[in-house]
Formats: sequence, structure tokens, C-alpha cells
Amino acid sequence: MCVIDDVWASVGSDNINLRSWTHDSELDCVVLDESADPREPRDPGGLGDGARRFARNLRLELSREHLDREAPDREEPDAPDAADALCDPVGAFDAFAASAAALDSWYDGGRKGPRPPGRLRTYRPPDLSQPARALSMPLYRLLVDPDGRPFTLRRRNTY
Repeated sequence: MCVIDDVWASVGSDNINLRSWTHDSELDCVVLDESADPREPRDPGGLGDGARRFARNLRLELSREHLDREAPDREEPDAPDAADALCDPVGAFDAFAASAAALDSWYDGGRKGPRPPGRLRTYRPPDLSQPARALSMPLYRLLVDPDGRPFTLRRRNTY
């Protein structure tokens, strides 16, 4: 799943790697709906195309799932919208960072007390030695993420 600027959404099996683009059969559905989303920020990308309902609602639903937050009660028109902070991309990023930090701290502290809400953890890439990196990258490129383009396209770095 990919959402860009709350405007464009893609859902499917495509992965962002060379194997997915050159070897595997993938199926995606891209949605660009015409329904503008009235919530702020109205144009998060600053490109003048404005947020759309489907893309934003998809992003907010997945954000709430990863943060273990309930959906706002839409039945009461005057109820505060719990997703407002998540509508703003900076607010959403801050909520993700805070949730990951709380869960990391809980694990680092021996899992004492109630588990903090959320399903996010801080990603720490492995620190590989230079020899390990030199040995693993060719195998990674050959077996895990091969580039299936013809040699002439690989040489020009085009598709």
C-alpha cells in the first residue's frame, strides 16, 4: 500500500524492489478519486491538487490500526475527531515516533507494567562489517533482489 500526499493511493502486491518490478507477477490498483477531503491540511503536498477522501481515509485507518487507536465516532456530529492530529503529516509522524519510542522503552525495560498501545518499533539497520557487506551484497542482488532487466537497460540504468 502506498499513499502519496493524501491524493493518490495504490494497493496491491507490488514491492519496491527490482525483483518485484522485473521478475514477479504483480497486481495493483491505483485510486485517484475526485472527492476532495475538507479536513485540514487541505493540500498537504502543496501542489494544488488537494487531499482526496479515499487516500486520506485509507492512510488514517491504517495509522489508527498501527497506533492502536479507535476510529472517531462519526455518529455524533459535534464529537471531536480523534483523527485530526493524524490528518497532518507532521502530527502523524510525531505520533508514530512517540508510539515506537514508548514500545521500545517498554521492551528495553524488561516488559514491566502494561504494554503501551501501538504496533510500531524503531528500525535499527544491522551494523555489518565491511567484509560481511562485501560478501552479502552480491548474493542479495543475485538471489533476493535480482535485476531482471536486459544488460543494455541495466548499463543505462533505465527501464
